[in-house]
Amino acid sequence: MEALPNFTSKSNTPLQLLLFVDKRPSSNERIRQIQTRLTELGADYPFDLQVIDVSEQPHLVEHFKLVATPALVKIHPEPRQTLAGSDLVGQIERAWVPWRQSVEQYIQSSQLQNSQNGGKSENDFIGNLSSVNSVAYVAEMTRLSDEIFRLNQEKEELQEQLQFKDRLIAMLAHDLRNPLTAVSIALETLDLANDPTDERSDRLTPAIVRQLIRHARAQAKALDRMITDVLQAARGNAGKLQIQPQKLDLKRLCQDVLHDLQSQFEAKAQHIVTDIPSDLPSVYADADRIRQVMTNLLDNASKYTPDSGTIEVSILHRTMQKVQVTICDNGPGIPEENKEKIFEDRFRLERDHAKDGYGIGLALCQRIVRAHFGQIWVDSVTSQGSCFHFTLPVYRA
Repeated sequence: MEALPNFTSKSNTPLQLLLFVDKRPSSNERIRQIQTRLTELGADYPFDLQVIDVSEQPHLVEHFKLVATPALVKIHPEPRQTLAGSDLVGQIERAWVPWRQSVEQYIQSSQLQNSQNGGKSENDFIGNLSSVNSVAYVAEMTRLSDEIFRLNQEKEELQEQLQFKDRLIAMLAHDLRNPLTAVSIALETLDLANDPTDERSDRLTPAIVRQLIRHARAQAKALDRMITDVLQAARGNAGKLQIQPQKLDLKRLCQDVLHDLQSQFEAKAQHIVTDIPSDLPSVYADADRIRQVMTNLLDNASKYTPDSGTIEVSILHRTMQKVQVTICDNGPGIPEENKEKIFEDRFRLERDHAKDGYGIGLALCQRIVRAHFGQIWVDSVTSQGSCFHFTLPVYRA
């Protein structure tokens, strides 16, 4: 696009016009016609025309609420008037006489007011027309307002991230201690088997050794799961969740997870009721990821189920394509208005702020299930408990 002709701004003229243009090649001829006609009309009458490229001054476009280009805006004297459309030259010709009359009336009115206030010269009067030269000020104030809004948003996001990281550090310091202690105790106990001078080594039968190894391995997996959850949360939704689906025995996986969490259930004397059919088909899923989902849901169920309460686990071959897993507790339940929000990243119920947790577990579960083209949802009645459900695809050879 050719460069637009330059117009010298007559900053002391009361008639102020803004011509908004764009860079489309087809606009050149129309713009030149507008500028030429304005120059002819203003040959014996001063005016100030400023040409504005809408791509370079989007804040002014927003301020004047323009919807098309080219557009001519009379910003002074008031009232403001905007001309736009295919016949812009004709509109200018019709508006020129009224514009000129409004300027003359404005000058006469202002001179009369100035004479009543001690009398100022016309040059002094024109030189003090602050509103006439306010275009740059409006543009800058609009731009600064948008920038302040953007910076405030960034500030809030950064503050939220810092608070989240502080919570993570505090919670990790607490949550990591338990599995680390369990692994340490198991390893120290196993070390006794290699110390014949310690009389307790005779009590370590092969069965006990195997049990300690399984326990240590389960706690190590718990540590790995915590770290994975935190790393996944740090990546946020921008990072694509990687899964490696294969044929999976869901019944066996469920039993393994229940076994890993057995000590947690026993600590609260909780009862586990399972309903898993013997002819359950295999699913097509990533074993490690689904273990994360089931562990998280069962851990939550244990956390919210009171002492001596009941946790129910059932798996249903719902359709030829889907298997549904359901984990129910008899805890406090979830308010109706929060049934969708609990799956949002970092969302926590107000009652849970004092409890352990990162506010990322259910959000991560949802991402994992959706990566398997499944669904996850919750049914809950306040004070009567909750049932979390998720589906997985049936394996097809």
